[in-house]
Amino acid sequence: MADESGVLVLGDSTGGELSSMSRELLTAGRKAADDLGEELAIGLLGATLDQPSQQAISYGADKVYAVTHPQLAQYQVDLYLAAMEALCRDVSPRIVLIGRTNEGRELAPRLAFRLGVGLAQDCLEISVDAGSKTLLANRPVYGGNAIAVVRCNYTPQIAAIRPKVYEPLEPDSSRQGQVVSFPVELDPSQARSQVVNVVEEAAEGVKLEDARVVVSGGRGLGGPEPFKDLETLANLLGGAVGASRAAVDSGWVPSSYQVGLTGKTITPEVYITVAISGASQHMAGCSGAKVIVAINKDAESNIFKEARYGVVGDWEQVVPAFTEAVRELTQS
Repeated sequence: MADESGVLVLGDSTGGELSSMSRELLTAGRKAADDLGEELAIGLLGATLDQPSQQAISYGADKVYAVTHPQLAQYQVDLYLAAMEALCRDVSPRIVLIGRTNEGRELAPRLAFRLGVGLAQDCLEISVDAGSKTLLANRPVYGGNAIAVVRCNYTPQIAAIRPKVYEPLEPDSSRQGQVVSFPVELDPSQARSQVVNVVEEAAEGVKLEDARVVVSGGRGLGGPEPFKDLETLANLLGGAVGASRAAVDSGWVPSSYQVGLTGKTITPEVYITVAISGASQHMAGCSGAKVIVAINKDAESNIFKEARYGVVGDWEQVVPAFTEAVRELTQS
């Protein structure tokens, strides 16, 4: 690809609204574009994109490419990949940013392969070397025990950014931008797989990724029943319940509860861990928490190195007492 210029975010919409991941990517992209002195564009894929396009401009985009086609109404990896490749080849961006969501984990490496370049995967932060106009990406290595700085040497320079590591900018409805229709030619035969059924998981209360308070349990709870106690505490605090991988692998709670390197990344105001050891893989998913509170009977547990506040004791005694104290404070 020749004459590369600008930053291109590959975004999406949910329920007719610009997705939270797209808003986060625009924050990262806006800083990179400003450092380069170049344009920030976003490519949105779908069937109807009028409202998400205007929202993208308010969140920092200079230009929106509305990639519309009836076959893009529902996510399908082969069709989305074909549309993204066509957009990248036509626009020739210097930098491409994509979210490391479930879909992004499928699309990002495939797109990089199609374009003949490498991929900076699972990035926690990106920056630009203004002199060489090279993308620099910070990403965890060795199970989250160290952070590597990756330099992209070929364009387009592609980075997949972990959710919840960038805070969306405040929307500015007065911002002006350009919306460009970008029709693509897609054939259903390009899809090598198809969605035969969609099962929506019933969810109540605050989403784990959006909760200001999260209470998580680990292997030390000993089984699924104690999570009811954690749910009571989380409800009193207006929060959500999470879990370590060990608790999920044991079948005590659904995989949607998992926090960590292979689970969800969360950035709550307060993160309360109960019977969680604090392995680096778990901490990789909650390092953005402003305050960590640890409850563990092992005083040597690694979680206490990460926590601002800690209680060494048996959770069966500490959690009920803590819950009662919270109930008294919230109901007084």
